[in-house]
Amino acid sequence: MEHRRKLVHVTQIPIRWGDMDAYGHVNNTIYFRFMEQARVEWIEALEVPVRPGGAGPVIVNASCTFLMPMNYPGTVEVRTYVGHAGRSSVPTHVEMRIVGDDRIYAEGAAKVVWMDTQTGKSVPLPEHVRALIEAE
Repeated sequence: MEHRRKLVHVTQIPIRWGDMDAYGHVNNTIYFRFMEQARVEWIEALEVPVRPGGAGPVIVNASCTFLMPMNYPGTVEVRTYVGHAGRSSVPTHVEMRIVGDDRIYAEGAAKVVWMDTQTGKSVPLPEHVRALIEAE
């Protein structure tokens, strides 16, 4: 992941009882749901509708490092950062904490690519998205 990161979105998501697994902690798949929800909220805040058809953001890879287990009850704070934007993509990085605890429980990353969903080919980032990403 790149050195330059810009905080672009913060959200809080409650941990649900059903998010837990047989080991008594939040299941690893749920962390990807937390990242997905944060990413969708950020993209919608950019005034980019997350809808099928036309050009829009998709992810081409995603990863998560689980540092400490999360448990119910609690609320996850998901902080989304972006790195340097390319022609059609931007790397994102996520930190997940429990509200009231400054420790990082998990870190994640995803590469977001703008794609023409009809052709499956990448397209340039929309100018207003690039301007918001590159603004200091």
